[in-house]
Amino acid sequence: MSLREEYHPGPADMAHVEKDGDKWTLVLVKQLRYPPEKVWDALTDPAQLREWAPFYSDRNLGTPGSSVNLTWVGTGATVETKVTQAHPPHVLELGDIRWELEAVGQGTRLKLWHTIDRRFISWGAAGWHISFDVLDRLLSGTPIGRIVGPDAMKYEGWQRLKAEYAKQFGSDSP
Repeated sequence: MSLREEYHPGPADMAHVEKDGDKWTLVLVKQLRYPPEKVWDALTDPAQLREWAPFYSDRNLGTPGSSVNLTWVGTGATVETKVTQAHPPHVLELGDIRWELEAVGQGTRLKLWHTIDRRFISWGAAGWHISFDVLDRLLSGTPIGRIVGPDAMKYEGWQRLKAEYAKQFGSDSP
């Protein structure tokens, strides 16, 4: 059995939603056993992003003010996005996504904010949950490969997480 086949996501306890009128922001928190510098590289380096993130980037995300093209897996949509903040290894913000990295002991508390259409909030929570687990495996040196987009939606763990997050958030999926 491969490492990917052995992977099963844990309970839907990584995310919550912040609501501001019609604007919903998905917030996920993941404790990682690796220093912020190592996590930062995985968030900004296009080669590492290809291993875990739900998008491809045409350049490094670590330069504030730079424009990058993000291609979202599954949709094929490429969006030109500006890196509005990049303070290594603490804050990365681009478009409707913000990451904060906080050193905790020998590891990192990674926090993501992603403003997303409320109809898809449970989908996003399930997808990012799995992506963060895949990131953790990548950083540990035991990569299992990206599980995103249509591949994730076929994955039993994604279906379960989506349903659990939808129940928690009181949101219906389309």
